Amino acid sequence: MSTSPPDLAPVGVEEPVDQDVTEPDRPWLVIVWNDPINLMSYVTFVFQKLFGYSREKATKLMLDVHHKGRAIVSSGTRERAELDVFRLHEHGLWATMEQAT
Repeated sequence: MSTSPPDLAPVGVEEPVDQDVTEPDRPWLVIVWNDPINLMSYVTFVFQKLFGYSREKATKLMLDVHHKGRAIVSSGTRERAELDVFRLHEHGLWATMEQAT
């Protein structure tokens, strides 16, 4: 008895449907908020120490915090932002993070 291959019908291949919409990477922003506790000179010092900012840039950011109530002091990956917030908290500053819009 001979076995012949079964008749094969063409098989249609569907294109994969990706339900997840890929958004471009958006950086995470680290925000320092004004507080009634820390001296302006101390905030300037912390910005210089943690981020390596010049005295002029650190002073400008500190003045934004003081006058506007907040300043974005760094941006980057989520992990980096989490670390920056942690380090700012260690220095007694009020900091949060949010994803850029």
